[in-house]
Amino acid sequence: MKRSLALILLLLAAGCGLLPEVQDETKSWSAQKLYSEAKNEMNDGNYAKAIKYFETLEARYPYGRYAQQSQLEEAYAYFKDNEPVSAIAACDRFIKLHPNHPNVDYAYYLKGLANFNEDLGLLGAIADQDLSERDPKAAKDSFEAFKELVTRFPNSKYAPDAAARMKYLVNTLAASDVHIARYYARRGAYVAAVNRAQIVLQEYPQTPATEEALAIMVQSYDAMGLNDLRDDTRRILDKNYPNSKFLNGAAQSKKPWWRLW
Repeated sequence: MKRSLALILLLLAAGCGLLPEVQDETKSWSAQKLYSEAKNEMNDGNYAKAIKYFETLEARYPYGRYAQQSQLEEAYAYFKDNEPVSAIAACDRFIKLHPNHPNVDYAYYLKGLANFNEDLGLLGAIADQDLSERDPKAAKDSFEAFKELVTRFPNSKYAPDAAARMKYLVNTLAASDVHIARYYARRGAYVAAVNRAQIVLQEYPQTPATEEALAIMVQSYDAMGLNDLRDDTRRILDKNYPNSKFLNGAAQSKKPWWRLW
């Protein structure tokens, strides 16, 4: 039995020796060469291969400007390869390791972009889903990243676009709360509907969503028989939105307010 086992192990070892060795084309590459090849792959849209080269560069040459820049380029490659979680993690890592890097503003901007998603995706397009109906966590995370960029680096070339996206995100977050308030109202949870609508008025007072938030409050107060609160809120709605489609009972547009095309 022992001889048979020894013979099997000997044959396995001999067989392994016959297998061809996997060649590593990057074995003799310098940091500059790795970085250059990674950039070429990324420019050609081969993001997975670019990421592999960037990771190899950082592992072999962990110090120096190529290693630092490769970390940022790797985050962008993940972003372009539709890997937002990995892109965000790479941005966070770069920010933590290089808080005073000349390009750290771009890391914040890229982190915001990774969370910011204008595309509804296939299922959302089929269902014609409003952005405000989705989980607002990504929108909040995106807003915080852009806010950090604009606050810390007001003169950054990315700041204007980040500020514009922040405005868009605030509108989306407000609409998300209105969507929830509308959901509660339709199911007769009028107290919850009023509370959620009030959040919109308090936290997002100058967004398009405030019009419907007021209307939901009027309808909810009316359903609960709170006539004084209903009338007071109705006057506010009438004063601020005299031609309100909600005030006049007009049907809402089927085209979402956020869709610009």
